[in-house]
Amino acid sequence: MRRNLLAAVAAMFLAFTGAAVAADQDFTLVNSTGFEIDQLFVSPHSSNNWGADVLGRDVLPTGRQTDISFPPNTRPCAWDLKVVYSDGGSASWMNINLCSISKVTLFYNRQTDVTRAVTE
Repeated sequence: MRRNLLAAVAAMFLAFTGAAVAADQDFTLVNSTGFEIDQLFVSPHSSNNWGADVLGRDVLPTGRQTDISFPPNTRPCAWDLKVVYSDGGSASWMNINLCSISKVTLFYNRQTDVTRAVTE
């Protein structure tokens, strides 16, 4: 009985730690702003710079979406996100837990001049 209990506890521990190591930060970004996104930056929250534009030469037209993938074994869950529109305007969000979401949809409110991000 004790051996079975130890085996069950060991299996639970391995399953739990395996899930923690295999955290998935990949997500889909949906542009519902009404404006074309020219640049997209995704940076670890602990970083002091944005790094490279992950869209590269591409743009993300309004009404479209793109999948953002991370290399295997990427560790941090807390990320910052910044978009730059074709007209030069920008919006950013800090400390997004990408380990717990799979989709970020951006909306722009013309009356308040605010872009908000809704996560799923």
